[in-house]
Amino acid sequence: MNDKSIGFVGTGVITEAMVRGLLAGPAYATEIHVSPRSAHIAETLAAEFAAVRIAEDNQDVVARSDTVFLAIRPQIAEEVVRELSFRDGQTVVSVIAATERQALIDWIGADVRLVQAIPLPFVASRQGVTAIYPPDDTVAVLFDTLGAAVQCQSRKEYDLLAAASSMMSTYFGIMETVAGWLERSGLERAKGHAYIAPLFASLAQKASGPGAEPFSTLSREFATRGGLNEQVLSDFEKKGGIAALTGALDGVLARIEGRN
Repeated sequence: MNDKSIGFVGTGVITEAMVRGLLAGPAYATEIHVSPRSAHIAETLAAEFAAVRIAEDNQDVVARSDTVFLAIRPQIAEEVVRELSFRDGQTVVSVIAATERQALIDWIGADVRLVQAIPLPFVASRQGVTAIYPPDDTVAVLFDTLGAAVQCQSRKEYDLLAAASSMMSTYFGIMETVAGWLERSGLERAKGHAYIAPLFASLAQKASGPGAEPFSTLSREFATRGGLNEQVLSDFEKKGGIAALTGALDGVLARIEGRN
């Protein structure tokens, strides 16, 4: 149990996921303060968890919290953050996407302990992996509670993992492509879904955990020489799939780094 209070400026999907994860048994925090802007989410969390308090406004969140999470859309982040008064030494964790660290420091205007993080929706069930920068053992413990923290030693490492996280929609898009192909080929949609989702989940599990083999080794292991898996991988590479994917990741990284 952590006796310090935690606050969230911004009450969207990621905030809801983090609050649910932090208060899943055993609870990490005794008090969580949320801003009232997204009333439905704030009220739902307060009704479900006794530890959740709906603050009067964003400044009230900052004033009542030892650790403040900035979970705001990047389009309005500067406007929101500049209006707030932070305390020197306060821990501030920004989950604002594609925002330069120096910009955050300028907006905050106080000597805070600033950490940037990329929590994913899976933190709600304490299964998320979260990249943080710079390394911070206290913040890492919090995210370890929500699954696992990866402490980045440089901004480059952090940006690269941010780019990698952009693969989520594509992952499901590949599953949808396979499910759609199965349906067009004569298989009932529900049966295709029931087969594909556990298949992909099992593959991800195979690559996770201590002692897991490298992706390249697993790829060779599952691509039996002359087999069906080898054929699909070969076609994917020859027809530009790998080049397209690599190019897309290059483009995302350029956007994160402000190069386009």
